[in-house]
Amino acid sequence: MLFDIRTIVGALLGSYGIILIVTGLVNDTAAEEAKTGGINVNLWAGIGMGVVALLFIAWVVLRPVAVPEKSQAAEIPGEPSDTP
Repeated sequence: MLFDIRTIVGALLGSYGIILIVTGLVNDTAAEEAKTGGINVNLWAGIGMGVVALLFIAWVVLRPVAVPEKSQAAEIPGEPSDTP
């Protein structure tokens, strides 16, 4: 589960989301809002990234990767097998 790409993407989006939320709450000036038409873009982008990060982490938890068992058809002829 640790090296699943969904975990890595979820953690990365979550960390960027937290940074943007903090930036949106702390650095919300009138000049910044004038550039974006009165919308606190950092805050909304951070919330969106946080939601997507939670969806990725929920996806990892609810649908873990299932490693298939080695099948008999996958054995190479001439190699010794583990089964007697």
